[in-house]
Amino acid sequence: MTSVPQQPEPIIPVPPQGTRTVCVPAPAKINRFLHVVGRRDDGYHLLQTLFQLVDWCDWLTITRRDDGQIVRELPPNSPTALAELPPEHDLTVRAAHLLRARFGRPEWGATIRLEKHLPLGGGLGGGSSDAATVLLALNRLWGLNRTREALCALGAELGADVPFFLFGESAFGEGIGEKLTPYPLSTETVWILDPGVAVATASIFASPLLTRDTPYCTISALAHATLRNDLEPVARALHPEVDRALQWLAQFGDARMSGSGGCCFVVTNARLPDPPFGTLKRCQTLARHPLWQWAEPNSSFLGSRQAG
Repeated sequence: MTSVPQQPEPIIPVPPQGTRTVCVPAPAKINRFLHVVGRRDDGYHLLQTLFQLVDWCDWLTITRRDDGQIVRELPPNSPTALAELPPEHDLTVRAAHLLRARFGRPEWGATIRLEKHLPLGGGLGGGSSDAATVLLALNRLWGLNRTREALCALGAELGADVPFFLFGESAFGEGIGEKLTPYPLSTETVWILDPGVAVATASIFASPLLTRDTPYCTISALAHATLRNDLEPVARALHPEVDRALQWLAQFGDARMSGSGGCCFVVTNARLPDPPFGTLKRCQTLARHPLWQWAEPNSSFLGSRQAG
């Protein structure tokens, strides 16, 4: 198995033209809060959330091919659920196909080797982050040099969280999570507890226990608002492991669940003891995605999303 670092460099330089293989991170995210403020006619829920990147990562080794094949490789120790997922349903493969279909050539291909470190069903955005990293890496390996705006639009076709990872910095998210406004946050230590349960996002949003009418909050009011994760009570009711994780972390600060769970976190500089269950990970927040420079800047895109 290829040995990869466990933490990314702060910002990884763009590879030289002609590079055929890169080993790149796909960082996790946490939701500092998540409110469900409504529901669209098509069934999608309307959200307000605050996304933040952390330095716990999956790692992908991506090699350009010239035979038109897009191949997924997994190491022997991959999670069973991932190994049993047909490649054509994997977001990394779908991302490569979509990027090629929209901007590339039929003979272009890639081998995508995914080393999974982020827990499946953990609410950390692992699958979405993997897809975003594929888009950013192939944007360079295929010589496309597309803008962040173009890649975000493409990412939205793959999943609601994908645009955030392409956006690449802490952001206030609205809509289904794809409407993003920069919201700078200080670098902090985050302790993430994986209680060992994979939570199905669909089951949380389908629950009659879910509150769907939290009042809208303006971005200027965030600093003084009472914030929470509206999905938390549902996840706690369906998965006792999540409830136990939040109770244990609450000893050390304001414990929150990330996304739809089951990972929970607390922000503190204190040294936490080993928990009596699950896996505890000490992380640092990231100001920007390690592959921030791998998308071309677009001033009108970024300018339209300035916090105010």
